Amino acid sequence: PEMIRLALLSAIVASASAFAPMSGLPSMTRSAKSAMSVKMQGSDMSSAVPFLKRPVNLDGALAGDVGFDPLGFSDVFDLRVLREAELKHGRFAMLAVLGFIVQEFYTFPFFPKMAPVDAHDYFVTQGGGSQIIFWISFVELFSVVALFETIQGKREAGDYAFDPLNLATDEVTLARYREAEIKHARLAMIAIG
Repeated sequence: PEMIRLALLSAIVASASAFAPMSGLPSMTRSAKSAMSVKMQGSDMSSAVPFLKRPVNLDGALAGDVGFDPLGFSDVFDLRVLREAELKHGRFAMLAVLGFIVQEFYTFPFFPKMAPVDAHDYFVTQGGGSQIIFWISFVELFSVVALFETIQGKREAGDYAFDPLNLATDEVTLARYREAEIKHARLAMIAIG
C-alpha cells in the first residue's frame, strides 16, 4: 500500500510539473530565439512532418494547409480538386458523426432501438445501403458542375455560397470559419472512418 501511494504521488507530481514553467535551467535569450525562428522560417521542411521536405504546391494559401502530404498527391493532382474532395468527404463525415451521436439519444418511432454499430448492419440488410448510394450519386451529379467551376477558377473549392445565417460577414471571419471547417472535417473523417 505504501509503495502504491508513493507511485501515485510521484505520477501526480510528474504530470503536474509538465504544465509548470521551467525554472532552474537557463532560459534562451531573445536573440537566440529570434535566430532560431528565422532559421525555421527559411527552411524547406514541412511544419507538419519536420523530417520531410515541404511539398512545393502546399504553400499555406489554403485554409488548414500545414504542409502535410507525405505521399506527394499534391505534386500529381490539382490541389483545388483535392481540396474539393476533402471538403465534400469531410462534410459527409461530420453529418455521419452527428447521426452516430444523435441515434444514441433519439430513435424514430418506426425504427427499432439499437446500438449505432448494430444499426448499420440492420439497415444495410433492409436496403438502407442502396438508398445511401443513390442519394450520394445524386449529390455527385451536381458536384461535377461545381468541380468544373473550381478548376476553371470561377469559385473556390468547396464554396457553394451557402450562408443563410450570414455568419461570415467579413474576410477575417470567413477565413476563421474555413480553417475551423477543415479541421472539424479532418477530425470527423478520422472519427467515423
